[in-house]
Amino acid sequence: MPDIDGYMLIQQVRKLAPEQGGQIPAVSLTTYAGNTDQQRVIATGFQKHISKPIEPEELVQAIASLVRSS
Repeated sequence: MPDIDGYMLIQQVRKLAPEQGGQIPAVSLTTYAGNTDQQRVIATGFQKHISKPIEPEELVQAIASLVRSS
C-alpha cells in the first residue's frame, strides 16, 4: 500500500458505520513481532496479531475464530 499503512487503513475502516463495514473482523499479519507491536495492533482496531512467518493453518484458525465470534 503505497500511500497508507495497515494501521491507517484499519483506523479508516473503524470510522465507518457498521453497515458500511466498520466492525468487520481484521487480522494484522506483519513482520513486527514484539509485545509493543502487538499492543499497538490491538489498540488500533485489529482483533488479532500474527507475526510472519506463519503456517497457513495458523492463519486459517485465526480467521475462523474471528468468524465464529462475530
